Amino acid sequence: MSTPAVNSAIVRPGSVLADVLPASTAARARLRDAALVVGGAVLTGVAAQLAVPVPGSPVPVTGQTFAALLVGAGLGARRALASLGLYAAAGAAGVPWFSEGASGAAMPTFGYILGMLLAAVVVGALARRGGDRGALRTAGTMAVGTAVVYAVGVPYLALSTGMSAGEAVAAGLVPFLVGDALKAALAMGALPAAWKLVGRNS
Repeated sequence: MSTPAVNSAIVRPGSVLADVLPASTAARARLRDAALVVGGAVLTGVAAQLAVPVPGSPVPVTGQTFAALLVGAGLGARRALASLGLYAAAGAAGVPWFSEGASGAAMPTFGYILGMLLAAVVVGALARRGGDRGALRTAGTMAVGTAVVYAVGVPYLALSTGMSAGEAVAAGLVPFLVGDALKAALAMGALPAAWKLVGRNS
């Protein structure tokens, strides 16, 4: 008896959640991947609309970063690069799905979009090494991804607004640390639980 595709995906080293979705032929695998890439971009765009302004900062609290990191963990580095690349390129071209319905590449928060793109790739690579299989490893993976977002976003914010480094950190990092901890806690529960659910249904 042949092993179902879902089982082989689970036991194969280096799998991410998207690999579990069955695709019986190469053509169907390409269609699946295209749908996942577009779906990840749309998810990030929808999450970006869940925005709360931060007094004194041009950077709002949004669900955007969390969605981008989940896309990275769920899709893996290659698909995540395509998905967040689509999100960034379409938004820069005028699709109003950056935070609070914004678009374009001229805004001072565009560095965070670029950071999310890089972070999704990094998180996807870590997920292929088991970084999303347990609560502590997931927390570490999310922490690395979040750090990448800020490593790009905060300097970009400083350069685009003329803020000093200290001002950019105060406006573009410090107000979001508590929210980032909560997002990491959500991921710690969601990603390992998804793997357990997949295992039970295989």
